[in-house]
Amino acid sequence: MSEEYKNNFVILTDEDGNEKEFEHIDTLEDNGTVYLAFIPAELNLEEEAEVVILKIVEEDGEELLASVDDDEENLRLYNLFMDRLEDMYDAPEEDE
Repeated sequence: MSEEYKNNFVILTDEDGNEKEFEHIDTLEDNGTVYLAFIPAELNLEEEAEVVILKIVEEDGEELLASVDDDEENLRLYNLFMDRLEDMYDAPEEDE
């Protein structure tokens, strides 16, 4: 995977041309496709976090981020990411 995806913050542009800053929270590979999960960089503690899931696609030899258009696939990936995040935060701490 390209080094450019290791940055924690990115500016994403929606279909209306609006730009918003997001934080990259996790990456996973599923069925040969790499997916990245993002949450808004400016997150209010009282708000539920919007999770944006994008996949890496190759176009003309260049890696690009593309939306996951299938609702069932998006939900399945969301659940995978949430399970992974829960595992990271619920892992027992090791004694030093």
